[in-house]
Amino acid sequence: MNATRHAAALAPADLAQALLQAARAAGATAADAIVVEGTSVAVDVRAGSLEQAERAEGLDLGLRVLIGQRQACVSSGDARPETLQAMAERAVAMAREAPEDPYAGLAEPGQLATRRDADTLELDDPAPEPDPQSLQERALIAEAAALAVDGISQIDSASVGYGRRQVWLAATNGFEGGYARTSHSTSCVAITGTGTGMERDWAAESRIHLADLPEAEGIGQLAGARAAARAGARKPPSGAFPVLYDERIAASLIGHLVSAINGTAIARGSSWLRDALGQQVLPGGMTLSEDPLRPRIAGSRPFDAEGLATARRDLVADGVLQGWVLDLATARKLGLHSTANATRGPSAPPSPGTSNLALTQGRHSPAELMRDMGTGLLITSLIGATINPTTGDYSRGASGFWVENGALAYPVNECTIAGNLRDMLMHLTPANDARTHLGTVVPSLLVEGLTLAGA
Repeated sequence: MNATRHAAALAPADLAQALLQAARAAGATAADAIVVEGTSVAVDVRAGSLEQAERAEGLDLGLRVLIGQRQACVSSGDARPETLQAMAERAVAMAREAPEDPYAGLAEPGQLATRRDADTLELDDPAPEPDPQSLQERALIAEAAALAVDGISQIDSASVGYGRRQVWLAATNGFEGGYARTSHSTSCVAITGTGTGMERDWAAESRIHLADLPEAEGIGQLAGARAAARAGARKPPSGAFPVLYDERIAASLIGHLVSAINGTAIARGSSWLRDALGQQVLPGGMTLSEDPLRPRIAGSRPFDAEGLATARRDLVADGVLQGWVLDLATARKLGLHSTANATRGPSAPPSPGTSNLALTQGRHSPAELMRDMGTGLLITSLIGATINPTTGDYSRGASGFWVENGALAYPVNECTIAGNLRDMLMHLTPANDARTHLGTVVPSLLVEGLTLAGA
């Protein structure tokens, strides 16, 4: 029997238990196992014809073993019994040679989540897997709609995809649980102009349930309209100006804040927010919350990668930093408790990470914020990044639109914005346009006084 057939014969729960049994037999004092089984289908079209169609089925097995305070991780895509045994033996041998880590270890049984599935979160679309022909038809509709927009010269890509992943986690501390997650997506990238004058923009939507996914025609039209608006882009002037981050990329600013309060960075003392606990990091009235239990949202999960129950909490409340993002190891190192933020792939131990963030929305629309900013830059795309994780110094390439007298004047490209994240985050003004179906719900954000390098 080959690995694929054996994988089909054993459910993820059985594979996880088989890994734990092999780890015990090899001499591990504790272990946890993660099994990820997935299917994906993707269709790309170009110029009205099918360009590429892919279907993939995969199995990933991950095993972490502990010998006292020494740990090691191994992974494989082969589910044969002899491979599971070899994985366990290799992991135990590696752990015996690893340095001691006083903070490594599984959760205590009393810390474990009681809910072991995600049935109430509606993460698995019960509809059948879409057939390739229906995916191609949606991609062709998106491409045609974008190409029909005046000023569009070509379509770079129109893609439709489907995926389903089943995750199962088991450990020798008694935890065992898992769930499945589906995704349906449509995207389109349109181009205006030719040669060195080409500019592009995009639109994309993704949902857990196909019934919630917007129509492909609207996605294509939006991609075309966005690209057409960028015709004739040029460099903006240099100087200090207010900058409005479009809702599509505003979440990147909040992402820098979340990275700075990650337990790994805090435990190392390498974060620009390492001394900010209990201090103001956002303007008063602004709250940044995390809620992993939102139904039908891609980042939702009933428990973390160490089997701890997830729950809603405020990372920042009324502008004040409330706590760090911790897994068990970073919490132990800091003398704190895990915040159930462990994430993990098959080949590495758990590490802290967030899901389903939401920032307080403002009262004004992006157009009203532009009116108030007078002259400045609306950013719709960011390119590259130079972020100093210790100081928070920030520099990124950007493109978007120049704003004069509170209205869009002309599209811009090839410029750089710079500032310091601590100062930038303290001078945010949120708009009211965040899309609530996203896992990260952040509106357009106006930032005062950034340095702009353009023409």
